[in-house]
Amino acid sequence: MQDEDLANRVAELLNGRAIATAESCTAGRVAEVLACVDSASEFLRGGVVAYQEAVKRTMLGVTAKSVLSAKAAEEMANGVAELLDAPVAVSTTGVAGDQFEDGTPPGTVYIGTSVDGAVASKVHRFDGTPQEVCDQARRQALLDLAAALSNRTSPSATADAGPLHG
Repeated sequence: MQDEDLANRVAELLNGRAIATAESCTAGRVAEVLACVDSASEFLRGGVVAYQEAVKRTMLGVTAKSVLSAKAAEEMANGVAELLDAPVAVSTTGVAGDQFEDGTPPGTVYIGTSVDGAVASKVHRFDGTPQEVCDQARRQALLDLAAALSNRTSPSATADAGPLHG
């Protein structure tokens, strides 16, 4: 499935709900793909590109010790959902390029989802250049979001979006 197809699938699964994004390592790429869906103005509230730690903490309310963690991804998703009054949110935080100062290896990405108050996160590890890591993280964020929406829409449903990394 291409990213555009995944974005359309997410739009269908939103079922009238609004979505917001909080992105660090993907720098707005998830919101960009969602914005290209024909009906995007009906569901996409907006997004925050929170590349610096201070923005994650002050704007999105991240309290996690490390901004590169599952807890931070969850707090980013909850924070942007509250900030933009959206019942659905997705977040990305990770390392696309050089090793992070805490030793987190390049290609480590945490993706958080918040769907109607249910928050979750997953850690993924991708290989490649920083651009390739960002592209893989964008796609995985759409996959994780589709899966979370499928689970919240119909408990027995699963997203038919292919294999997940992680």
